[in-house]
Amino acid sequence: MSRAEATIDLAALESNVARLRAASPTAEMMAVVKADGYGHGLVECGRASLAGGATWLGVALFDEALQLRSAGIDARILAWLGTPDDQWAQCIAADIDLSVSAPWAIDAIAAGARQHNRVARVHLKVDTGLGRAGSSVADWPQLVDAALALRAQGLIDIVGIWSHLAYADEPNHPTVKHQGDVFNDAVEYAESRGVLPAYRHLANTAATLNSPQVHYDLVRPGIGVYGLSPGLATGRAEQLGLTPIMTLRGRFASVKRVPAGHGVSYGHEYVTERETTLGLVPLGYADGIPRRATNVGPVFAAGRRRIIAGRVCMDQFVIELGDDEAQVGDDVVLFGSGANGEPTAEDWARVCDTIGYEIVTRVGPRVRRVYVGGR
Repeated sequence: MSRAEATIDLAALESNVARLRAASPTAEMMAVVKADGYGHGLVECGRASLAGGATWLGVALFDEALQLRSAGIDARILAWLGTPDDQWAQCIAADIDLSVSAPWAIDAIAAGARQHNRVARVHLKVDTGLGRAGSSVADWPQLVDAALALRAQGLIDIVGIWSHLAYADEPNHPTVKHQGDVFNDAVEYAESRGVLPAYRHLANTAATLNSPQVHYDLVRPGIGVYGLSPGLATGRAEQLGLTPIMTLRGRFASVKRVPAGHGVSYGHEYVTERETTLGLVPLGYADGIPRRATNVGPVFAAGRRRIIAGRVCMDQFVIELGDDEAQVGDDVVLFGSGANGEPTAEDWARVCDTIGYEIVTRVGPRVRRVYVGGR
């Protein structure tokens, strides 16, 4: 390692997938690998997810789906966040399932299907209460009818109906049941019109672990695949039987003694109380380290946990070492599984008032990924 690296444990990922499969034994499993595999690596995590027992991969962007195909992954892939000028035709040619929330998207898919003389696989999405993508309940009949018209022309196959939950990370929240009821009504309407979807899907990580009533035919865990909890109400990762797969490390680029009263980093938001040693770590907010971690971000260095001293800068931050021994080149662990006393991404999320998802997905491309384990 030179400056910094993120070690990704693919064996742990496979174990997490197996844990999630065990929680939903009656449904197939789509591992969500969007956002570059939540910052862990799109293709590598896609392959490891399939090796661990997932039968589908899910992505938001069409580019992501096409990258998986270009890497030789031939599993079923669903992409769901298309725009009017997106790569609809290319995805249809690459045998990728596509989500539809409105009639304009149906038209885009029809054009692509005609261009490549292929039947496109479509998942109709209904907004059951999250308020993002998906047809409104009022517009659902119009979307179903538009899809049926194109199915009659032999251009699409309606293979799925799906939605997103708003509060699945709070298993007892009343919206979980309400959204399930709305979803069931939408499916019943579509079936009454002649749609017989092979896949009904609603459950994310939290619902996969805690809400079997919404497992249906396919579950779609995301953050749990990478070993993080979807929320404290669901439980910590270790309580859920999940292992964080990313360990983020830096190395000391400078170690020096300074006197008492010495300011540290921009604005001197940290001042030493006594003569002490400062260690400089060449990682900063350009690498995804939250600037909000100033004076609160936990790290493991020189044998124990410590806290970032002073502001997180674009390329670096400082920690105070007291009189402990350290040398240039020594490792500094920002977060990992926690098995060796190091902080976890969830620890970082708590002190930065955010969620574990953001901590791992924001680790930038300047940090080299190193893959270990797996098949």
